[in-house]
Amino acid sequence: MIEIVDRDFSIQELVEMARRPDAGVVVAFLGTVRDDGLQKLEIEAFREAALPELERIREEAVSRFGLLSADVVHRVGSLSVGENIVLIVVAAPHREEAFGGCRYILEELKARVPVWKKEIREEGSRWVGQ
Repeated sequence: MIEIVDRDFSIQELVEMARRPDAGVVVAFLGTVRDDGLQKLEIEAFREAALPELERIREEAVSRFGLLSADVVHRVGSLSVGENIVLIVVAAPHREEAFGGCRYILEELKARVPVWKKEIREEGSRWVGQ
C-alpha cells in the first residue's frame, strides 16, 4: 500500500498487514511532528507525481533488499506537535534486509518525492529546505 492521506493512520493495522509466515522481521518507521518550537507543521504533496515515485521507490527496495512487503503512508495537511507524519512498514526474512529496506525507502522518499513542509512558529513561518 502506498498512500498520501489527510487523516491519521493505524500503525497497528499496517504492521498486522505486513505479518506473514515467511517474514522473520517486520520493521516500522514512524515519523512524527517534533516539539522544537513549532506551533504547526503544514505538509503539501504533488500527489500525481508523488504516488508514482513512491511506488518506484517501493519496487526498488523490494528488489534490492528482498523485501516481502513494503507499505508507505504519508500525511498532508496541518499537523500539531506529536501527530504522525509518515509510516513505513516492511517485512523481510531477516533483520538486515528489513532495516536496510526501510532506511532506503525513507531516504529516497526525502530525496525524490515532491512533499513539502512548512514550519509555523510564533516568530513566523518557513518552508523546510528554503
